[in-house]
Amino acid sequence: MKEFLERLIQCALDMGADYADARFVSRRTEEIAVQDGRLEKAQLSSTQGYNIRVFVDGAFGFAASWDSDKWRTTVEEAVRIARSSALAGGGRTLWRPAVTPQHGHFEGPCKKDPFSVPLNIKVSLLMEADRLMAGNSAVKHREAFLEFWEEDKAFCNSEGSFVTQRYVESGGLIQAAAQDGTDRQVRSYPNSFGDFRKAGWEFIEEMDLVGHAEEIADQAAALLKAPEMPAGEANLILMGPQLALQVHESIGHATELDRVLGYEAAFAGTSFATVEGLGSFRYGSAVMNVTSDPTLPYGLGSFGWDDEGTPARQVFLIKDGVLVDFLSDRETAAQIGRDSSGASRADGWWSLPIVRMTNVNLLPGEASLEELLDRAGNGYIMDINRNWSIDDKRLNFHFGVEAAWEVKNGKVGRLFKNPSYWGITPEFWSQLVAVAGPSHWRVWGLPNCGKGEPEQVMRVGHGTAPALFRNVKVGGRG
Repeated sequence: MKEFLERLIQCALDMGADYADARFVSRRTEEIAVQDGRLEKAQLSSTQGYNIRVFVDGAFGFAASWDSDKWRTTVEEAVRIARSSALAGGGRTLWRPAVTPQHGHFEGPCKKDPFSVPLNIKVSLLMEADRLMAGNSAVKHREAFLEFWEEDKAFCNSEGSFVTQRYVESGGLIQAAAQDGTDRQVRSYPNSFGDFRKAGWEFIEEMDLVGHAEEIADQAAALLKAPEMPAGEANLILMGPQLALQVHESIGHATELDRVLGYEAAFAGTSFATVEGLGSFRYGSAVMNVTSDPTLPYGLGSFGWDDEGTPARQVFLIKDGVLVDFLSDRETAAQIGRDSSGASRADGWWSLPIVRMTNVNLLPGEASLEELLDRAGNGYIMDINRNWSIDDKRLNFHFGVEAAWEVKNGKVGRLFKNPSYWGITPEFWSQLVAVAGPSHWRVWGLPNCGKGEPEQVMRVGHGTAPALFRNVKVGGRG
C-alpha cells in the first residue's frame, strides 16, 4: 500500500503539484436491528478505495476511486480540479507547513473481535431485550440494534509521512415507547442515539442491554402517568448523555474554525464565535474547561493521526470559561496563524477531509453527585435527549429530554414528562456552577454527526459528567 500511495503522489508532483497526499481506506460494517419482536436488519457490508488531494497554483483538487487500475486518471482529475479552482478562486489558499514527517501505526483497543461473534448470539441478545421490554403492557413499540465497524487506513504525503491505522468500533441501543391514546413516552438506554466506543464485543457485554430492558420499559410506562413539568426558571442538573449533546451542538460545532471563518455556511453552518475573541471572549463560567482530545483510549473521535497526517494531541478550546482555540485543519489554522489542532477528518475514502470534531470534552470537576444535589437545593435532573433545535450560529437553542426528576431540598423526587430547557449559548454556560468529578465522567459516542454539502456523517465522542446550572429556563412540552 505504501508503494501504491507513493506512486500517486509522485505522479501528482510530476504533473506540477506543489503538495500531494493520498489515503487508502478499507471498511467493514455489521448492523443488526430488531423491532417489536421481528428481525428487521442483519447486514454485513464492506468498501474500500483511495483518494488523492493535490495543491496546485495555490488551490486544492481532490479525486477518489475504488478502481486501483485507474490511479493515473484519478490523479489527473485531482490536478485538473486544482488548476480550475486556482483560476476561479481569485487568490492563493494559505497552507500551514506540516510538523515533522510522521511514521507509525495506531491500533484502537479491542479485546473481543465482534465480527467473530456468531450472528445468532447477537440476534438472541436483541430479541431477549425486546421480550423483556414487551413484558410491560403499556409499551407499544420497541427497538434494539447493534452496530460494528472495522477500519484500516493508510496515509502518505509528499512531505515524507506514512502512517497506518486500524480500529474496531462497537455500539448499540434499546428503546421502549409507551402509549396511552395520543400520549407517547420514550425511554432509551444508554442514550437516544445509542452509545459507541473504539472497542470490541466487550463493550456490548459491559452495556448489558438485556439487564436494563425491563427498567427502561417501566420508566416509559411511568412517564404516561407523570405530570407535565411546570414552566419557569430552575436549577438544573444535566446528566452525562444529555450534556454530551449540549456540548456537541453548542460548543463542538460552534468552535469549528471553518464555520467561524464563514467557509461552512450552507449546512446549518457559521458560528457566533469569532477569531477576535480568542483569549478574551467569555464562553462560560470559570469552572468550564473544554478540550479536543483524540488521544483518549476508547473515544469514538480518537485516532493516531487525522486525515492530513497531523498527530493526535489534546487542545484546550475553552479554559476557565474563556475561548482559547478552535477545531482546525492545516488550511483554516493558516488563516489565523496557528498550528492545526488535528481535526481534519473525512467520513470515507470518497470524501475530502474537512474540519470535524474529535472527542470534545467538558472536563470533570470535583463534586460528587450528592454535592450537586445539595447545591441544587430545589430544581430538576434531566436525562437523555428527545429532540432539539439550535440556530445556524449555534446561539439560541431548545432541548427536549425524555425524563426529568424533581430535586427538592437536595433529594430526588417526582418524575415529570415532556421536560425541556432552553437558552442562549454563552449565557447558559455562564450559569454552570459545578461539574461532577472523574468517577462520574465518561466519553459518550455519537455516530451520526452531519456536516457539509454533500453531507459527511462523522463519528465523534464527548466526555461529560453530570453538571449543575443555575436559573435555567425550563418546562413545557419539548
